[in-house]
Amino acid sequence: MVTVLTIYGLLAVGLVVSLVKSKEKTMKAFMIARKSFFKTAPSILVVLGIVGLTLGILTPETISKLVGAEAGIMATLIAALLGAITLIPSLVAFPLAGSLLRSGATVMTISAFVTSLVMVGFVTAPMEIKELGKKFTLLRNALGLLAALLIAFVMGVLL
Repeated sequence: MVTVLTIYGLLAVGLVVSLVKSKEKTMKAFMIARKSFFKTAPSILVVLGIVGLTLGILTPETISKLVGAEAGIMATLIAALLGAITLIPSLVAFPLAGSLLRSGATVMTISAFVTSLVMVGFVTAPMEIKELGKKFTLLRNALGLLAALLIAFVMGVLL
């Protein structure tokens, strides 16, 4: 709570300083922010919807069984593969990962999912092969998947 209050306090001070320095530039910044808000609002609503549906369908017990400590290393491997073949924006993946973590998933499994989601692209591989070549694409994706598993292991050990 203290962090939130500190951030809002700094925001208020910055706003006052900006208004004093140049009211016109501040108003222009507000107009730009408004446009950005309306552009990103649909994505944010989709994120809330996906996270809400996922947590509504899957109970914490189910999540714990599928991607919790009970599931073991197999859950981490499956999560890494799911992340590699899934094409969802990070804007959706991070809140979903946080919610799954709070519901009983392990750090290692969530790390494998998010890291492979970002580093590996099986869905985009045909386009990448066309532009960068088959050998490069396969090597990059294989190394990305190995790196995701290594990162997940390190995260599991450290956290």
